[in-house]
Amino acid sequence: MNALVEQLQVAQPVVSKHLRVLREVGLVQVRDEGRQRIYRLDPGPLRAVFDWVKDYERLWAERFDLLDEVLKDLKRENQEQE
Repeated sequence: MNALVEQLQVAQPVVSKHLRVLREVGLVQVRDEGRQRIYRLDPGPLRAVFDWVKDYERLWAERFDLLDEVLKDLKRENQEQE
């Protein structure tokens, strides 16, 4: 955990709290190795989130493309008025 504290530059209790939450939801697994706790990412639980999000990816991409067009039109109108 000290490596995480140093890398993230946050207090040790904050890192501990986040690791506990990640462990409780199954996103990390932990094993004790002497005085150290070794954490390993388990991306499996994120699969359900990924599967849900990918269904909306095309819709979001289309909407962002439309938003880009609207913003370009507004910028063009704004430049013409100047």
